[in-house]
Amino acid sequence: MKSRKAVIFPKYQKIWDQLGENIKLARKRRKLTAIQLAERAAIERLTLRKIERGDPSVSMGAYFNVLRALNLQEDFLKLAVDDELGRKLQDLDLLT
Repeated sequence: MKSRKAVIFPKYQKIWDQLGENIKLARKRRKLTAIQLAERAAIERLTLRKIERGDPSVSMGAYFNVLRALNLQEDFLKLAVDDELGRKLQDLDLLT
């Protein structure tokens, strides 16, 4: 079975690009080579290259392993933490 490629609109790709750039900068601040970080994250060097380029086809697990290897795993908990729309919808439902 052939896997389908995720369709990402350009304005959302910029978010992935920024995430990749942030990870790359974190690696460089720690003076780690790409090979060292890939080994610590237990991923292939090519996968790390894709992550640093903001490739959305890479699994969330691989992104998490890289953040863990950079000691940034707590940042993963910040994803979708502020569900403002969901809370507003929930509050509207409470009024009825």
